[in-house]
Amino acid sequence: MSRRRTLGTKKKIALLVGAATMAGGGAFVMANASNAAQTTQDARTKAAQDAGVCQGLATALGNNQRFIEGQRADPDAQSQARIENREAVVAEIERKQAASGCAVGESAQDSQAGRPQAGQEAGQDTGDQAGDQAGGAAQTGEQVCAGSTVTLSGEGGAPAASSNQFPVGTRLRVTNLDNDKSTTVEVNSVSGSCALLNDAAFEQVREEGKFLIRRALIEKVG
Repeated sequence: MSRRRTLGTKKKIALLVGAATMAGGGAFVMANASNAAQTTQDARTKAAQDAGVCQGLATALGNNQRFIEGQRADPDAQSQARIENREAVVAEIERKQAASGCAVGESAQDSQAGRPQAGQEAGQDTGDQAGDQAGGAAQTGEQVCAGSTVTLSGEGGAPAASSNQFPVGTRLRVTNLDNDKSTTVEVNSVSGSCALLNDAAFEQVREEGKFLIRRALIEKVG
């Protein structure tokens, strides 16, 4: 007749501890995998944000460099003062590039800024099209420079804009269609873009951490 062996108390405790250790080890591995996935996602998000910042600064730098080249090619009595002012802006943009980890001195031109769309002259009334882009909201302005992106000049002072299409004193309303923020400013100088906002004006419509508005609605008002 066989005798059933019973486990002693110490053996039972040892088995329970071993099972708990294995379960805990599995949870630890799963936690590490989850943390690694989140870290990877965070890194990708930061890389995308950094790319947007660098592109915006590069566009701003290119706009100012192009303005300086234009003043040197066709100077007038005020050109030297304008050039010195924009050279200071270029230096500030390059400082921001260095602080943001971007390639210092890298510039990019806005390929669409200031160019009328096919079948549309610059300044032509396109109010219906503006209403479509702003979710059908009624617009009192006249859409201009459709398709242009908007960036900042790096200049200080009260909210203002510069433009290569509109004379000083023209009032422009710039709407960031990605966050529905708008600002209305006066053109106070010449630049290489349809609408180039100074720092104060750009702060009113920007998305945090971005130096470029890809989906912009630019209107001539007043």
